[in-house]
Amino acid sequence: MVRFVGVENMARWLAETGVEAAISGLTEYLEHDFRRWPSFELAPRVASHSPVGVIELMPTSDGETYAFKYVNGHPGNPRAGLQTVTAFGLLADVHTGYPVLLSEMTILTAIRTAATSAMAAKVLARPESRVMAMIGTGAQAEFQAIAFRDALGIRELRVFDTDRQATAKFVENIDGLGFTVTVASSVAEAVSGADIVTTCTADKRNAIILTDDLVTPGMHINAIGGDCPGKTELDPAILDRAEVFVEYTEQSRIEGEIQHHAADFRVTELWEVLTGVQPGRVAPAQVTVFDSVGFAIEDFSALRFLSDQLAGTDYFTEIDLVAEPADPKNLFGEVSARRLQQA
Repeated sequence: MVRFVGVENMARWLAETGVEAAISGLTEYLEHDFRRWPSFELAPRVASHSPVGVIELMPTSDGETYAFKYVNGHPGNPRAGLQTVTAFGLLADVHTGYPVLLSEMTILTAIRTAATSAMAAKVLARPESRVMAMIGTGAQAEFQAIAFRDALGIRELRVFDTDRQATAKFVENIDGLGFTVTVASSVAEAVSGADIVTTCTADKRNAIILTDDLVTPGMHINAIGGDCPGKTELDPAILDRAEVFVEYTEQSRIEGEIQHHAADFRVTELWEVLTGVQPGRVAPAQVTVFDSVGFAIEDFSALRFLSDQLAGTDYFTEIDLVAEPADPKNLFGEVSARRLQQA
């Protein structure tokens, strides 16, 4: 039997645990796993692209535990009442190959993306940062706001989205959570005076959501919307004058903001900063960019965190996913026995 966390149990766990506590706890797991980055199997995700979206598999292993996530990205889905991104993931024991946890990851990915963004900002943004501009107020926005509030003390949000309903949803959801929210009429108005800018838009196209002239000295840019070939959000000139940090360079050169830059364009992987191998922010006036596309180790950390959280709870059910015949070499006998029982 394999533990299974469906949407209902995931939502119940998160509601009872608290979004803040979940993000904080997961951040500790992320930091632990990023600091042992070389111990993982590293490979770009396997992507199947179509004209309307992408379906991806994201696998990794540390030699003891294996994990993968299935995730899609279909920007046109909301027009049909469907989510842009959905996901599920699996954790397995390397020594037996047996799965030990199967979980929904649409909600869990929102938590891990927010936690990863905040983890990066703690070493890349100015410590005195208090104002964040958010360009895009879709499904990820509230999680990002809470993560940055708790990790850096962000209290003032300036938001802009071309979708007014999404903005209204965000304002309603964030009410009472300790923020001052200003709804801007343009990107320029939103980012004016911001210490941190988070870009999280859904359109699958090369776009310039944030132009270079809007970026001021000392700003940290948390670019999380550009996450597949042909999809970007930043003016390339921003990258040319900023220090750019990524998760896994090989994948980011395919999918990230740096996809249109030369193969020798210099970037720093985040794990190097967390382990002290490379510096993060080195000057108050420095412009930093976290070019985040999401990487399998983040999902590994999320599933590992969730697995530990399940101990002694009822946030999961058990499903009959793996055949277990009395004689491991007699799988046909298992089928025959069932046939006889039905006769």
